[in-house]
Amino acid sequence: MIGRRTELEQIVQALTRSPATVLIEGEAGVGKSRLLQEVLRLPGVQSLGPLVASCPPYREALTLQPVVDAVRQARTGLADMRFTSLAGVLRPLFPEWAHDLPPAPDPFHDAGAARHRLFRALAELLDRLGTGVLVIEDVHWADDATLGFLLFLAAQHTRSVSLVLTYRPEEVPTGSALLSLAARPAVGSGHVRTCLSPLSVTQCAELVSSMLHDEHVSDTFAEFLHQRTEGLPLALEESVRLLRDRADLVRSRGEWVRRTLGEISVPPTIRDAVLERFARLDPEVQEVARATAVLVEPADDRVIAQITGLPERRTTAALEAAVRGGVLVEDARGRLRFRHVLAARAVHDDIPAGRRRALHLRAAQVLEEVTPAPLSRLAHHFREAGARERWCHYAERAGDLALASGDHQTAVAMLHAVLEAGELPAADVVRLCRKFPVFAFSGYLGSTDLVRTLRSLIDDAALDPAERGRVRVQLGRMLLHTGQYEAGSAALEQAVVDLADSPLEAASAMSALARLTAPSWPVAAQRRWLRRVTELSRTMLPAEQRLTFQGEQVMALLEMGDPAGWEAARKIPVTAASPQEAVDLTRADLNIGDAAMHWGRYGEARRRLTSGHRSAQEQGQLRLRDMAATTLVHLDWHTGAWEDLGRRAAELAAAAPDEPLIQLDTTLVTGLLAASAGDLDTAAEQLTHVLADSRRRGILDMSLESAAALARVRLAQGLLDEALTVTEEGWRSVLRKGIWLAAAEIAPARAQALVAAGRHADVAELVSSFARGARGCPAPVVEASLAVCRAHLAEAQQPPARAADAWASAARACEALPRPYATLLAREAQARCLAAAGAPGEALALLPGIREGLRELGAAYDVERLTETLKALARHETPDVGRRGPRGYGNQLSPRELEVVRLVLAGLTTPEIARTVCRSPKTIAAQLKSAMRKHGVTSRTALAVSALRAGITPAARAQETGREA
Repeated sequence: MIGRRTELEQIVQALTRSPATVLIEGEAGVGKSRLLQEVLRLPGVQSLGPLVASCPPYREALTLQPVVDAVRQARTGLADMRFTSLAGVLRPLFPEWAHDLPPAPDPFHDAGAARHRLFRALAELLDRLGTGVLVIEDVHWADDATLGFLLFLAAQHTRSVSLVLTYRPEEVPTGSALLSLAARPAVGSGHVRTCLSPLSVTQCAELVSSMLHDEHVSDTFAEFLHQRTEGLPLALEESVRLLRDRADLVRSRGEWVRRTLGEISVPPTIRDAVLERFARLDPEVQEVARATAVLVEPADDRVIAQITGLPERRTTAALEAAVRGGVLVEDARGRLRFRHVLAARAVHDDIPAGRRRALHLRAAQVLEEVTPAPLSRLAHHFREAGARERWCHYAERAGDLALASGDHQTAVAMLHAVLEAGELPAADVVRLCRKFPVFAFSGYLGSTDLVRTLRSLIDDAALDPAERGRVRVQLGRMLLHTGQYEAGSAALEQAVVDLADSPLEAASAMSALARLTAPSWPVAAQRRWLRRVTELSRTMLPAEQRLTFQGEQVMALLEMGDPAGWEAARKIPVTAASPQEAVDLTRADLNIGDAAMHWGRYGEARRRLTSGHRSAQEQGQLRLRDMAATTLVHLDWHTGAWEDLGRRAAELAAAAPDEPLIQLDTTLVTGLLAASAGDLDTAAEQLTHVLADSRRRGILDMSLESAAALARVRLAQGLLDEALTVTEEGWRSVLRKGIWLAAAEIAPARAQALVAAGRHADVAELVSSFARGARGCPAPVVEASLAVCRAHLAEAQQPPARAADAWASAARACEALPRPYATLLAREAQARCLAAAGAPGEALALLPGIREGLRELGAAYDVERLTETLKALARHETPDVGRRGPRGYGNQLSPRELEVVRLVLAGLTTPEIARTVCRSPKTIAAQLKSAMRKHGVTSRTALAVSALRAGITPAARAQETGREA
């Protein structure tokens, strides 16, 4: 291995020590496959049972095609293997081995659950095969399901399979899951990322010498080749072969040299070198090479012969000549392929268009005789041949296979491509549209084009009203899942009209409208559609179809803050009559548990979520299981069970990288934890992300909770204007929507920001509106939230003693939920008001217990603040009750502001202070601005003078404290 010995040793060491993820990256032709061949040749790696796969370069790749094809090549059957019932899900992928696999399980309607089940089954198959190393080449071409499977394997806690992946970094699509795999080492396993570079001049000389019987190559010649090929191994090999074919290489004085520098040239690209060599081949050798290039994937000589039409004897002779000349190579199974995909692409693209289409058509016709049918290859070849009808046929079959396998993303892509082809009968259009999985749209990269396609289909005069309605339903659902709520709701409303004679389909559209929580969709509209779907399901649907809509009715009521939802929840049966009903009941448990959390009914929330988590695990509904675990993490934040909470949230996020709701919920929790620990910059970054994404997705409760948390962070940073902006947007969403349960998180944060800004009349209006709107919503969290808002108002407008009473009431309401963190903060505010009311003894009696409670939670930032407050009280200083500064300090400097001011006195600039205290310059500037306001000055110099007069001393310089500036 010329120039790759170090990389070879690193990779082998990683694979033989423990399960590892090895990434080999580099440009085309740099030697990734060659390095991999050397790795796989070593006995220590061979003993691990490597399975080698390659991703095809065409867009019609099927679900997990690289892995499935590799398994087929490694085995002729599965008769001697014992599987769990889970493996039955592999039947659609391996129809020829169906008799060796367990029965197929009932399909999952949940896209995430279906995909996870498929991944688990395929992982079981690899385990039964004894696969210790899964090798996949050209992962930049991998389909989404294959990338998801790789992430799944890498994230396993009890991992037994190493991954070795090769790819070209410049061809990895933006946002690809491969980037996550490359950037995030898996916990508990090795991780090697090898970036191959072109060869040096010396290494070029060694490589060329190895091609010329290990005889010496002149330095001048080596430098010439390095300059022309930039040290790319494939370019070097092709150039040397071409020079040898031309007889441009001669031996002189015991070494290889060029004839003369001026007489020969090396083609500037690999393509040019390949085509010049190709032109020198015998015509029949050219013909078999063209057929091989069209096939893309390795093929046996009989298939190549059928495509070329040459007699078998002449085909065999031509193939032997192609192998001798280094144009083609044989793999371990005797199949033929080009040495490199770049060479195959160069030959393929050089075939005249008409001849190329004919070869693709012939390849497709030959492959139609293969069992099982290679659907993706057939779709590819018929498409390249221009045979639209045959391409549509196989593309739809490929989409059906993806659906049967649980790969909804691939199914959407395939079916979309068929719809785009146009000229389909109306019945076919509707049939294809109805195949789209409901939850596959949010992650589909071609969603914009698909919307355009569906809208054009709706305008097709050949569709009758019911057919048009079915297309509208899919369009509406897709628009909702991609954040286009007004257009989506309009499409669904029109679909209901079109589907007047199809009650089940109409009910499904109505239910989506009744559950639409986007702020632009008023609660009155939700209630109107809820009444309609409830009546329709009661009078026109058979009993076995009502359970789903019963669960939807419960959730719609609870999300609106309507207590009738709890009575409706009690009517949901506790036992299931079918496997699908069992899943529906599990989903109902999880949804009601989530609603109970948002109502502040934490005991019921935990019971429901724990039961649903257990049921989902038993049913193999992994997405539902992970959703339950995520909501339990969120519940633990509220109820103060913070031990290991950050780790649990991170593990859930890592295990479900393609589940946006899990990602958002776990990021929200980690952002809340970061804020309580005083890591305000991290908290602001995470909460800003959750706020933006949840707003885009129309998730009202999450957008308001993240907005409230972000506002508190901005206040702590001294960024009052930003806190006002983010809470104003959230409060307007509540007013526009008309669901007052949703105000529970945002209202206190809005009140706090308004008080800090001195806008006391606006606080009074907020409290009045909230109290008036929340009548009839007996949610405990609303009662606690309103009590906190009233306490903020009392602190702004009432004497300190009255404010202390208001905060005591707020603390009791929060404790009743229970919300320990909110309770402790309310008690702290009560103590502060008591001190301001001239009762420092009562305040001092409360504060140590509050500080200890915050310490037990892990709220380090608040503990720090309480410590300073206690010191002030011990000095008989009364903490200011005003709200112009961050909570708890009034016009006094907070500990972090004091730290910044002392560093200013030490002569540090804003960037230097930021580096010293590990905060952003923006945060430092905000804290300086807040400190200036509290000291009544407008410049850093004036602040320094004022601080010195107040007895504040300069901080020790970085070298004295041991901190890096």
